[in-house]
Amino acid sequence: MQDAKKIFKKFEKLNILIIGDVMIDRYLTGKVERISPEAPVPVVRMNTRENRLGGAANVALNIKAMGATPLLISVIGKDDNATIFKKRMKENGLESKGLVSSNERMTTVKTRVIASGQHLLRVDSEDQNDLSNKEEKAVFQKIKTALNAQKVHAILFQDYNKGVLTTSLIEKIVTLANEKGILTTVDPKKKNFFAYKNTTLFKPNLKEIRESLTTSIQPNLKSLKNASEKLSAKLNHQFTMITLSEKGIYSDDKKTAAILPTFPRSIADVSGAGDTVISLATIGLAAGLDLKTSVLLSNLAGGQVCEKVGVVPVDREQLLKEFIEVSK
Repeated sequence: MQDAKKIFKKFEKLNILIIGDVMIDRYLTGKVERISPEAPVPVVRMNTRENRLGGAANVALNIKAMGATPLLISVIGKDDNATIFKKRMKENGLESKGLVSSNERMTTVKTRVIASGQHLLRVDSEDQNDLSNKEEKAVFQKIKTALNAQKVHAILFQDYNKGVLTTSLIEKIVTLANEKGILTTVDPKKKNFFAYKNTTLFKPNLKEIRESLTTSIQPNLKSLKNASEKLSAKLNHQFTMITLSEKGIYSDDKKTAAILPTFPRSIADVSGAGDTVISLATIGLAAGLDLKTSVLLSNLAGGQVCEKVGVVPVDREQLLKEFIEVSK
């Protein structure tokens, strides 16, 4: 294996184009001291309100945290939450020039109510309808502009089923990427699961692959390899990664299939872990690492963010230390 510090240094030269659904992860935190007289529910006395970048924007944060340059393209509304979103982008050192502002849809917000460390409730404000033709054309123009402005080393699809990634847009982007020799990685959801044909890396989780293949899949090597082969026959992608929650990550490069177990962690919150996993897998492959090493980095990074409450990006220095340790 290459020297870990040299590998991490390579990440700093990468430009990663991220396309997908963005959102605000909003946290209302307080204390419960009584039950409501209006209904048998707790009354939360709110102490703090925090807005974090989520979805594809969290992917951008992870890419940036690793030293690479994220180029984020998505659609937001023309509402108060869009203003908040762009403000948080600026505060986190991310550019908003890839965002399409539309009066046809709202900015997605996931609001979580937390009291005494307990997640009590989540309320989602969102549109799930596909982009209009006008919006889709605007997004594709942003993509072409980004590809013409600088060298792009990878295109990452972060799909949350909120409508930004339509089947026609996916097909056009993958075709363009393959024409230009740019690797493509996918974190899919059920709606467009089989739209991502001819990509480099396809990374569903176990639940998603079970729902989409509608067959019994167990988290063991034989069952997962069978599922991976069925996926490959449908999608013609190069590499498969399947996240297995606490059981680790399955990987298959069509030569070798393996399950990398998780490392011991104190789990606080799994929110955003999938964003981190696809981020590290993408920059690993874009930096020329093999799938095995990219999966190792993803596994470590995904576990790391699960130790923290809420959606947070990876800590580069901590990841480097852990990567050096497990690589000995």
